[in-house]
Formats: sequence, C-alpha cells, structure tokens
Amino acid sequence: MRALTITHRDITRDSLLRIAEEIPGARIGLRIAGYLLVLSGWRSSQVAELFGLTRCGVVKWIRKANQMGLEAVRDRPRSGRPARIDQGLMTELDQVLSRPPKEVGIARSRWDGVVVVEYLDRVHRIKIHVRPAQRLLLKLGYSVRRPIYR
Repeated sequence: MRALTITHRDITRDSLLRIAEEIPGARIGLRIAGYLLVLSGWRSSQVAELFGLTRCGVVKWIRKANQMGLEAVRDRPRSGRPARIDQGLMTELDQVLSRPPKEVGIARSRWDGVVVVEYLDRVHRIKIHVRPAQRLLLKLGYSVRRPIYR
C-alpha cells in the first residue's frame, strides 16, 4: 500500500511555516516537533532543513534543552517597547471615529489616516505617522478611503 501524501497545491512547507510564524504558540509546536525528531535520531542539519531554519538555530534548541529540560520548550517573555496606543485608547478612538471629525474640532468631512494623526496629536499628544494611523483604522474595522484628485 502506498503512503498517503498531500497533493493540494496550497499546502507547501513554506506556506505551513509562514502560518506557524503568524499563529501565537505555533513556534512552540515546531520546537517540540524538532525535539521529537532529534530524539528519534535525526541530525540537527536535517531538522533545520525540514523546518527552514539554520543548523545553528537547531543546535541552540538542543543545547538549551540539555541545560534547561522541559522549560526550554516554552517561549520566554519577550521585552519590547510598550505600545503608545493601549486598549483603552483604542476603545476611545473607536467611539470617536463613529462621529464626524468636525465634532472633535477637526475641519474635515471624514476620517482618514491624516485626520487620525491630527486627532491623536491634538487630544492625546501622541505622534504617529499616517501609515500606522491607517492600520489603526483598518484594525478597528474602518476602510481607508483614498482621496480622489480631479
């Protein structure tokens, strides 16, 4: 009997690894799978090739596992710059965006990235660029309308 294979053209190693990068916790699953392969006799270079990693990265996994045991499987908290716009401000921004900009003192007829930048600067003293402001609009479920110049 022949072994089952995946034949769908969308399911490739690269697409699966890309999804693993996007999903929180999927990286831990890759690490566990890598550990299982090493325990079953695979070399670090084979595991690295399979998961699209460097051999040095897999060797670091193995060394960390040898030093820390099962604790090496879990991701440690990562530090980083705190977000300027927290969840409370996002909620407030969502409420403000439901009203016309003129109601908050901005002489424009509709919200776009430039108007959001101006609002955040005036009201909250937060300076961001237009593109991140457009991403905020999208994240809150608003469409980013581009102006039509005639």
